[in-house]
Amino acid sequence: MTVTSLPGLRTAPRTAPVVRRRRLGPGKPIKFGAAIGPVLLLAVWSVGSATGWIDQRVLSAPWTVVTTAGELISDGRLQSNLWTSSQRALVGLGLGIVLGVVLALISGLSRLGEAILDGPIQIKRAIPSLALLPLLILWLGIGESMKVVTILLGVFVPIYIHTHNGLRTIDSRYVELAQTVGLSQREFIRRVVLPGALPGFLLGLRFAVTGAWLSLVVVEQINATSGIGYMMELARTYGQTDIIIVGLVLYGILGLLSDGAVRLIQRRALTWRRTLAS
Repeated sequence: MTVTSLPGLRTAPRTAPVVRRRRLGPGKPIKFGAAIGPVLLLAVWSVGSATGWIDQRVLSAPWTVVTTAGELISDGRLQSNLWTSSQRALVGLGLGIVLGVVLALISGLSRLGEAILDGPIQIKRAIPSLALLPLLILWLGIGESMKVVTILLGVFVPIYIHTHNGLRTIDSRYVELAQTVGLSQREFIRRVVLPGALPGFLLGLRFAVTGAWLSLVVVEQINATSGIGYMMELARTYGQTDIIIVGLVLYGILGLLSDGAVRLIQRRALTWRRTLAS
């Protein structure tokens, strides 16, 4: 059956159907998306505590933890222990970053340096830093030096691994261009090597800040007289789960803030990279 147009009437032109393309990739960032998981976890914890599903002797309720945190803040104990822990973590992190970058540059820019350094560092990578605690206690005692060195050992390996990988994955065309224009060794490092290794270094830094806090949790529970870990260990002795939860929440917040700071630096420093995340 054919349809004919009547005289004096205009027929609407046919338009091709609109084909919607499916968007590939993770999609647009969700506003405050990083807070969704912690909020859900807090909601489950609150409901479980209010309904009695969670025994108060096993896990204190969120409102009890908040009250305890307020008391610790009013006493000044929380600020004092937090300051001590932050000092240890920052000193160990700073020394670990310097050591990891220096070793990565030596190994990444020299075959001889790689032959000497890479093997021992890979062996250290396979040995957890906490497994070296007995030796570190024998060598350094149980003072601040042992704690800082333990954090350093947990930090420098990821910095070295990812920075070294960033150095070795620099496009060879940039190296050839640097040779063509006659860059000196110093200019080559400043203009080609350091920018090329920056993505790997920042990735290693994300692992390093997490490793610093993980190492700190353990070393502060070994004959320490101050710090968040010492406060938690003392609370364990007296069965004060609310103080232990305060310490755990504080460690979690510090870890999230540290990782968020590094991610912010990544976005600002690597704006020239077009990736799914951007």
